[in-house]
Amino acid sequence: MEKDLSNYRKSYEKGELLLSQVPENPIELFQKWFHEVDTYFTQDETNAMTVSTLGLDGYPKNRVVLLKKYTYEGFIFYTNYNSEKGKAIEANPNVCLSFFWNGAERQVIIKGKVEKIAANLSDGYFESRPRGSQIGALVSNQSDVVKNRQFLEDKLKELENVYEGKEIIRPQHWGGYIVKPVEIEFWQGRPNRLHDRIRYKLQEDFDWKIDRLSP
Repeated sequence: MEKDLSNYRKSYEKGELLLSQVPENPIELFQKWFHEVDTYFTQDETNAMTVSTLGLDGYPKNRVVLLKKYTYEGFIFYTNYNSEKGKAIEANPNVCLSFFWNGAERQVIIKGKVEKIAANLSDGYFESRPRGSQIGALVSNQSDVVKNRQFLEDKLKELENVYEGKEIIRPQHWGGYIVKPVEIEFWQGRPNRLHDRIRYKLQEDFDWKIDRLSP
C-alpha cells in the first residue's frame, strides 16, 4: 500500500507571536493562549495534551491525557501510577508535554520534570470525579493485558454492587502528577512556513531566558 501526501498543503495565517508581545513568565502566555483557544476557536477538549515519556524498553512513547490544573509551579494531570506511563515516569522523570490547537494554528511544547502531587490533593480531585469515573479507576489495571471487553464490563458491575450506597476511596495507585517546566516553546503558524517560535528556558536564578527560534 502506498499513498502520496506531498500535495497536502495549508497556509497558516491566523496570528503572530512577536518578542515584543510576550510576558516575562511563560505561564502567563500559556494562560492567555489557553483562554483564547477555549473562547474563540472550535476545539474539542482544549485541555487535551500529549505526554511523552521514555519507556522501560528504551523507546519514547506519546499518549493524550487531560490537563486538570496549571499554576506558576507547573501542569497537573491524573493517572494510574502503575500504568506504563507511571512506570516510565518512576524510572525517568524527564517528560515532554505538547498541546496542538489546530483552530488557532498554535502549539505549545513543554519540557519538564514530573513528580507526584500531595496525596490530599489527589484525594480532593478524586472526590470531585463522577462516580462512574471513580469506579473506573478501580476496574482498570491500566496497561495490563485483558482477555476481552466483557472482563472489564463484568468487573464494573461487580464493583458497582460492592460500592452501592458507599463512599469510594481513592486507590493508592491512582493520583496526580505535576510537571514542573524547565523549557516552554510557543509556536504560532505563519505564512510561507516562516512560523513564529518563542522559547523560554529556566535559568539557575529561576528567571526565564526568552529567545526567538528559526522555523
